[in-house]
Amino acid sequence: MTLEILTSDLLSSVRHGFFCRRGGASSGIFAGLNCGYGSSDQTQAVAINRNRVADAMEVDPGSLIGVHQVHSPTVITVDGPIDGEKPKADALVTAYPGLALTILTADCQPVLFADTHAKVIGAAHAGWRGALDGVLEATLDSMEALGARRENTVAVIGPTISQTAYEVGPEFLEEFATESSENLRFFANGTGDRMQFDLPSYGLHRLRQAGVGHAEWIRHCTYSDPNRFYSYRRSVHAKEADYGRLISAIKL
Repeated sequence: MTLEILTSDLLSSVRHGFFCRRGGASSGIFAGLNCGYGSSDQTQAVAINRNRVADAMEVDPGSLIGVHQVHSPTVITVDGPIDGEKPKADALVTAYPGLALTILTADCQPVLFADTHAKVIGAAHAGWRGALDGVLEATLDSMEALGARRENTVAVIGPTISQTAYEVGPEFLEEFATESSENLRFFANGTGDRMQFDLPSYGLHRLRQAGVGHAEWIRHCTYSDPNRFYSYRRSVHAKEADYGRLISAIKL
């Protein structure tokens, strides 16, 4: 089956893609393009899936560069393939052509960045914790260290959980309110003491506050479209043992 790859006009000058689950070799609860070795999926199936992504990105599999994601604001600068254990981080930046920076998600925000004037790109994994702790701003800082200018940088948020599907408790709201009372606008009333959190709007807010040139969300909800996307939260509600990981990639 042909891969389904979502793209953005903002990033049309660089090869990139938010890969959906269609077109993969995995089966069962992972059916499709599961690219996460951290899942309990068959290693061989994940390898086949990642090879298909590498082909689509026009790189060898070793040039699909990822990190051990830990919901942090840590960014690494990449100048070649990573040998051995992946560093713990949640964003990558590079000025080297031929490397595909990748992020794995299953509800969190995958964010792809590019300053095509400076020829610098970045990719970030921004769940609520990483976004609150500044991973998006840290990615822009690291891109600037390579010669990018944030006013020339575009940032695109890929498929992520939407507000209607993201129910949270009062302690979650309190953490955001403590950071800034302005954050209350990203919450809507839910049932009882529950609230609905707007993760992509919060991500866009942080990007724009940081001075990025242009930012957008491609407006696809991972939770509400099981045929196209994996979702951690949906897997929990369905009482499934595990879940697949979507991959997003960008290359100069």
